[in-house]
Amino acid sequence: MAFSILTDTSANLPTELVKRYGISVTPFSFFVEGKESTCTDSESFDGPAFYDAMRHGAIVTTSQVNPQRHMDYMEPILKQGSDLLYVCMSSGISGAYSCAEMAAAQLREDYPQRAIRLVDTMGASLGEGLLALRAAACREQGMGLDETADFLLELRERFYQVFNVDNLAYLQRSGRISNATAVIGTVFQIKPLLKGNEEGKIVTFGKVRGRKQSIQALAEKYDTLVKNPGEQTVGIAHADCPEDADYLAGLLRKNFPPKDILTVCYEPVTGSHVGPGTLALFFEGEKGVRLQ
Repeated sequence: MAFSILTDTSANLPTELVKRYGISVTPFSFFVEGKESTCTDSESFDGPAFYDAMRHGAIVTTSQVNPQRHMDYMEPILKQGSDLLYVCMSSGISGAYSCAEMAAAQLREDYPQRAIRLVDTMGASLGEGLLALRAAACREQGMGLDETADFLLELRERFYQVFNVDNLAYLQRSGRISNATAVIGTVFQIKPLLKGNEEGKIVTFGKVRGRKQSIQALAEKYDTLVKNPGEQTVGIAHADCPEDADYLAGLLRKNFPPKDILTVCYEPVTGSHVGPGTLALFFEGEKGVRLQ
């Protein structure tokens, strides 16, 4: 039986793909100098202007998504008689998933004839978005709601997410690194390497000196951990550093070229937490790859 797929703007999917695969999107809010906005159309988002404003001191914040926001986008799908799969941002970095659970619990009471499955992707940006696209592929292949949801829960254990940042201040502001580490790292051009762990939390696992070396370190992780690259779409997300994204894509194609590479500019909600110049890589490896 066919089902509907819902994700959120943190999935970072281009509008063209959302429309092509019939995926609905719940908008998450961000605030620039206190003014609330949402970004529901990647084609109209001016990434360079947004991140340039951050570089020049603009304060961007986000807020917790409440259950009502989820209900506002879940309920119309259920009303039209469709079962629902919600592919959500990692519970390890956001309370959005727990709020979605609260919304789903209420809607199951209101629509007992409808099935609702939630998948915590343990990821953000294309770590979430590529799983939503896989859900759409499963649906096209005739898989049902439960079969697809169970597949995504297994796939997330094999999905690797690694990134670097250009400015340590944003990680320091969010509590990911200490003030002292931020100061020393800035002075000596030390770039931390970060990943999503098995709980969907962001952790530091290494450091290198210099921007180019940090990009090469991402490619080395790919070369070491990727599985069946010729059969998968690999994701690259950048916060207004397209040249670095192109350089990384070239490195990926050198030894183990993937079937395809989807490159996007970080959407503003997730991008505001990692900061301008961030570069992230998302790919599938063996089960347990998040521990590597």
